[in-house]
Amino acid sequence: MSTMDLNLLVALDALLREQSVTRAAEQLQTSPAALSRTLGRIRRILRDPLLVRAGQRMVLTPRAVELRDEVHAVVERSRALLTPGNEFDPATLTRAFTLQTSDLLSGALTPALLSLVAEAAPGLVLRFASEFVEGTSALRDGTVDVEVGVLDHLDPETRTAPLTTMRLVGAVRPGHPLTRGPVTAQRFAAAAHVSVSRRGKAHGPVDDRLAELGLRRRVAVVLPSHATALVLARTTDLVCLATESAAQHAGLHTFEVPLELPPLDIGMAWHPRNDVDAAHRWLLGLLRKAAADLR
Repeated sequence: MSTMDLNLLVALDALLREQSVTRAAEQLQTSPAALSRTLGRIRRILRDPLLVRAGQRMVLTPRAVELRDEVHAVVERSRALLTPGNEFDPATLTRAFTLQTSDLLSGALTPALLSLVAEAAPGLVLRFASEFVEGTSALRDGTVDVEVGVLDHLDPETRTAPLTTMRLVGAVRPGHPLTRGPVTAQRFAAAAHVSVSRRGKAHGPVDDRLAELGLRRRVAVVLPSHATALVLARTTDLVCLATESAAQHAGLHTFEVPLELPPLDIGMAWHPRNDVDAAHRWLLGLLRKAAADLR
């Protein structure tokens, strides 16, 4: 019976992730010809072509897609097992991590996170991915290391942990009519609002609560970015919903929303392939510390 050694698994991992013999060869520091021979051997063992040409690129067979995450996890665990006794030292870390979160959260989270990183791991680079990767397979594919936010769209194998609970407040410019006197549901609904949705949706939980009271608000504009919405609220009479810290940082007056809105349960999510990665576990600890003061 044919067997597959660890070197073949490492080659298979690179091939499945890169979907290119040339790029995988560069990653493994070998020649495309040598890796092509290795791929042929793997194909014979697995009895599957794995990579099939489609025009100018290679695509994975269903069997390759099925194997990709499991092979990568086995390779990462094997590397960890074969390098015992090496203590993790953040000060020597030269690496980039990719995080995905909303601009509302990144603005509040990043300063504290950068402060912690600068002190312990000056060689670490943090990259923030666009919100458009939310709800995709970015964690599974490895293009995002950690997702932070309201976690309601994850793959079943994804690991999660709670971080904090946040609430939304109303935010308006100083001198706005809602800064004078109590803000009732009627006054809140009568004002013009800016809504934030990267999918362009104007309706949300606020509208559901207002409808229960027989009220309806007027959404004058829908924006994909909280940061832009806060700027717009600063220069117009539009009402914006935001976290208190984000609104205050933007120089806005805040008030309690006169509705029973559920709090935002903020958590972090990552793929189990990273469970054996000491640097990744250390990053999760930093995120816990940075999120402790979010509000």
